[in-house]
Formats: sequence, structure tokens, C-alpha cells
Amino acid sequence: MFETFFSTYLNSTIRFLFLLAPFFVITMFLALTRGLPAAEKSSIIRRAIVSAFILGLVLFFAGPLLFDAIGITLNSFRIGAGCLLFLTAVSLVSSGTRNHATGLPEEDRDDVAVVPLAIPVMIGPATIGAIMVYGAELKAVPQVAGGLLGLVSGLLILGVLLHLSGYLEKALGKTGLNIMSKISGLILSAMAAEIVLTGIAGFIASTQAA
Repeated sequence: MFETFFSTYLNSTIRFLFLLAPFFVITMFLALTRGLPAAEKSSIIRRAIVSAFILGLVLFFAGPLLFDAIGITLNSFRIGAGCLLFLTAVSLVSSGTRNHATGLPEEDRDDVAVVPLAIPVMIGPATIGAIMVYGAELKAVPQVAGGLLGLVSGLLILGVLLHLSGYLEKALGKTGLNIMSKISGLILSAMAAEIVLTGIAGFIASTQAA
């Protein structure tokens, strides 16, 4: 049981961390909070992480309920979510940005923690689909516990990186952050391919069994 929990935890932490596209989030965070005092930046990070966790928690358990409600299978959703995630990966590789969150808000906002930082910069459409797929795939209690802890760990690591964003910008520069975003996109593309291929294989197996 512990081995199942630990392997699921490590796998989920890595998956969720890359799903969040941390270096793209850092770039957007730096642009959104430029000139703000350190205390306010820390407050924004805390609220953004908590908001992203609440949404991620809901999505993690919402998959099976949604699939039953609208009459689709997990394999069909895997294919759709994987394709959407692949488009995000292509956008990260080509330009270092996510295709759904490439610009800053046109109007001034009193609080950027929830919108746009948590949604859609941290958790966008592709991430929503992937979280629902991963949540639906985990059945046993140790797997679910490991998956949830992985989500928490991924967000905590992102929070630490955001607190260090100023140092990362100085060390890597804008070009370095952009390159790291592109590398994240490559890994996301592989994750997307795995989701799609698993969905296709499951769909073919189900039709043959029928």
C-alpha cells in the first residue's frame, strides 16, 4: 500500500508541476506584479496558490461525475483533453507562452491573484482537462491520497518558485525563462501524447470487447 501511495505521489507531483507550466507562470507573475512591494507579492502568491488548489481539488473529483452526467467515456475525454494539452504544449514550445493566456489584462485590477494568475495562467483549459483525467484514473485509496498530495506538492513547489521569481529573473533573464518554458512545453507534449494514446488504446479495446 505504501509503495503504491509513494509511487503515485512522486508521479503526480511531477505531472502536476509540469501541467502548471511553472516558468510561464513566473514570467506572467513578474509582469503582473512589477513594482509592487514584497509583502503584497507574497500575499498575491498565497491567494493564487490557494485558489488554484481549491479549483484543482474540485476538478480532481469532478471527472467521473461529469462523464456520467453528459454520457461520455473516460477514453473519449482522454483524447479530447490530450489534444487540447498538446496545443498548449505547441504554444509553449513555439513562443514560450500558453495559447490561452498570452497577454495581460487590459484593465487595471485590484487583485490579480485569482484572475488572471490562478485562472487561467496557472490552471487553464488544457490543465483542467488533464486534472480531470488524472483524477478519474486513480481508483484505490492510496492512489487518490498520493494524487492529492502530489497536487499539493506541485502547487507548493510553484509557490516557492514564485517567491524566488526575482532571483530567477536575475539569474536566467527573460531569455532563460522563455527557454525553460519551451522545455516544459516539450515535456507537456509527451504527456499529451501519452494521454491521447491511452485513450485511443482504451477506446479500441472497449469496442473489441463489445
